[in-house]
Amino acid sequence: MLSEHRGLTRIVDGMRRAVDETACSAGSTSAMLMRAMLYYIQEFPDQIHHPKEEQYLFRRLRERTDECDSVIEELERQHEEGGQRIHALERALTRYELVGADMLPALREEVMNYADFYARHRHLEESVILPAAQRYLTAADWVEIDEAFGANRDPFERLENECNLRDLYALIVQTMPDAQS
Repeated sequence: MLSEHRGLTRIVDGMRRAVDETACSAGSTSAMLMRAMLYYIQEFPDQIHHPKEEQYLFRRLRERTDECDSVIEELERQHEEGGQRIHALERALTRYELVGADMLPALREEVMNYADFYARHRHLEESVILPAAQRYLTAADWVEIDEAFGANRDPFERLENECNLRDLYALIVQTMPDAQS
């Protein structure tokens, strides 16, 4: 689960770097990279990771304690909101691709807003939910959760014409601008 968080964090950080690079150059490569990143976020975290958090981790935690109910409700709301934010990012990217540089500030704002949103979301999961899960869940609960997350596979692996998400992730990471430290 945490490795999936780290992978998504890397993609979100890459979006920030890509939009900054777009401001410094002709952005067709960065726009294509951004599209790949958005696709990855829609297909993996939104379709696989978040539903499993809700079905396994959140459900089990609710069974063991009511201490985290309000935080879980907030995280579930954020899962819904994340999809809306991705759609807003796609619209901003499309406007940039169609209109050009005049739309770059709006695209950059959407990317930064999403990155901040995701950082807050991840922090809430990792600072509240996971410590509570460590306190309240049983070994059997963790076996079930680990099996569920360990079974996360590319939803397209059965389709011949779609990219494997691991390959897409590797391509994105290889194509991302280097982090500026």
